[in-house]
Amino acid sequence: MKSERRRPVKESPLKALGRLVNPVFRRPEFIQAAALCLREGKAGREVLMVTSLSSKRWILPKGWPMKGRTLAGAALQEAWEEAGVVGTVDDVPVGFYIYEKHRRGGFTLSCRVEVFRIQVSALMREWPERHKRQRKWMPVEQAARLVDEPELKALLTCL
Repeated sequence: MKSERRRPVKESPLKALGRLVNPVFRRPEFIQAAALCLREGKAGREVLMVTSLSSKRWILPKGWPMKGRTLAGAALQEAWEEAGVVGTVDDVPVGFYIYEKHRRGGFTLSCRVEVFRIQVSALMREWPERHKRQRKWMPVEQAARLVDEPELKALLTCL
């Protein structure tokens, strides 16, 4: 019995290009951790917000995962570095939001930000990024109006 050889099926140029380009557009989400610092103020519930480094928009303290720390631990560390927060963090996130992080060179990263509640025991007068950022307690309704990310707006509105 004679074995038949199969000829390879030739791939169209468009399909080949799609095979090469698709992974670029289907980048996995990058994970970040954010600190949700809440308190009861004179006018109701307030959230601690900080300004971003470049655009100076109001945001939650947030950053990348850290070696040797859980995501919750990274959120607590970011709260210290960006806002001077001392406290404890809940291990389970209260929610998440997705945003596009703009990087040098004009490309963006899709980031999923896990949000962790921080019980603030103190706000220090001096902290690592005190000369780079402002921090401010504000009513959650005001914070929700100021942030750009729709899912973060919704999360803040539900507090």
